[in-house]
Amino acid sequence: MKVLVIGKGAREHALCWRLHQSQSVWGLFCAPGNPGIDQLAKPVNIAQSDFAALIAFAKENKIDLPIGGPEDAMAAGIVDEFEIAGLRIFGPSKAAAQLESSKAFAKSVMREAGVPTADFQVFDDPQAACAYAKSLDGKVVVKADGLALGKGVVVCHDLETANVAIADAMESRKFGAAGTRVVLEEVLHGEELSFFALCNGDDAISLGLCQDHKAIFDGDTGPNTGGMGAYSPVPQFPAALEERLLSEVVRPVLRVMKARAMPFRGVLFVGLMVDGDGINVIEFNVRFGDPECEALMMRFDGDLAETLLACAEGNLTKAAVRLSPKSAVTVVLASGGYPGDYRKGIPIAGLEKIEGSAPSDAKVKWALEKTRVKVFHAGTAMRDPQLVTNGGRVLAVTAISDTLQKAVAAAYQAADMIEFEGKHMRRDIAGKALAYLAGNR
Repeated sequence: MKVLVIGKGAREHALCWRLHQSQSVWGLFCAPGNPGIDQLAKPVNIAQSDFAALIAFAKENKIDLPIGGPEDAMAAGIVDEFEIAGLRIFGPSKAAAQLESSKAFAKSVMREAGVPTADFQVFDDPQAACAYAKSLDGKVVVKADGLALGKGVVVCHDLETANVAIADAMESRKFGAAGTRVVLEEVLHGEELSFFALCNGDDAISLGLCQDHKAIFDGDTGPNTGGMGAYSPVPQFPAALEERLLSEVVRPVLRVMKARAMPFRGVLFVGLMVDGDGINVIEFNVRFGDPECEALMMRFDGDLAETLLACAEGNLTKAAVRLSPKSAVTVVLASGGYPGDYRKGIPIAGLEKIEGSAPSDAKVKWALEKTRVKVFHAGTAMRDPQLVTNGGRVLAVTAISDTLQKAVAAAYQAADMIEFEGKHMRRDIAGKALAYLAGNR
C-alpha cells in the first residue's frame, strides 16, 4: 500500500522508520518531513496545515492510508476534511479530538464515563480562578484549556505560584488562545504513566505502556516541556494494569463518545497518575505521544501499516499488536533555553559516529553492538551541507536492549556522541524503574 504520514517531528520519524519496515508498504511519503525522515520517505513539500493540498496529493498519488500525526491538525479537522473528500485516514474527527483540544471537554467526558480523575473546576474569569485557588491554599494544578504543546500545565504548591500561573495563562496569554479558559484541579500524587490504545469507535486494544519525563530538569523539576525522554515497558507496574485501563478508562470513554455522536477512532493516549492500586486520569491526547512513540516503535513487532489500516477500517480483529519484551529508552536532546527562548541554526555533529562508521572507543562500540540505537530527528534542518538545530527538542536518541540497564547505558552513550552548542538533556531517564529493579524503592 501507499502511506502518507503527516507531520515533521520525532514522532513522525519513528512512525516512518517502522512503516518503512512494513512488508505491505511499497510507497511511503511524509508531509512535510524533516532531514531524518527524508532518508526513509519521499518528502512532500506541503504544510501539515494545508488540508486542501494534502487531499489533492493523496488523490493524485492514490494514497491508501494517510496518517494524521500532530494534535493541531486533528483539532483543526484534518480527518473530517479527508473523509468529506471520500478518503480514508487514520485519526479522530474534529469533534472527537476535543478530548485533547479542550481539557474542560475531556473532564466532562471523564465525569460522565465514571473515569477516576482529580476534582476540578473550569474558569473563564481569572479572579474567580484565583479565588478558587485561594480556597485550596494554592495547592492546585493550573491547566490551559486548549493546546499548548505540552507546556500549558503548572503544578502549584502555594498561592503565589497559582496566581502567577493563572495570570500567565488568562491575562498575559502566555499560551495564546489556549489559555482563555483554564481548568484548576487538585494535585495528585504517585507515578505518572502514559497508556496507548488503538480505538475503532466501539472497542480498543492496548498499544502499550510508557513512562514519560515532562519536566525540563532531573528529578522532575523545572517547567513542563513536550517531553524530555521516555521508556517502555514500565517494570514497576504489572502487565494486568493495561487490561484494567482498557476496562475502567478507555471503553467507558468510548461509550460516552459514541453516545454523544462523536465516536473516537485512532490512538487514544491516556495520561494517568498511579498511586498504589489507585489510578487517576490526568488528560487525554488523541495521537501517538512524543517521545513515547519513539520507544514504542522500537518495541513494535509486526506490520504497522496493516495494523493502522485495520483500525482505520474499524476491524480491530485484524489489528495485531505485538511488542518486544525488550526495553526501549528515549533520551531527548534539547536546545539551550528550551522550553523558553532558544536559538536555531546551530550546527550538529557526531551523528555519523552512531549511524555511520563504528565508534572508535571500544567500550562504546561494545555497548552499541549489544543494542539497537536509532536517532530520530525532532527539530532539525539542512543548511547544505550542514545539519543544524531547528527547534526546542532537537533529537530523540533511542536504544533497545534485552535489559533496561543496557538500553539506558547505550542511549546515553550515543547521546554523548552528538554535539551542538547549548545541548541539554536530562540524565535520569528511567531512573524510577532502575531504582525499582535495584530494590531501592
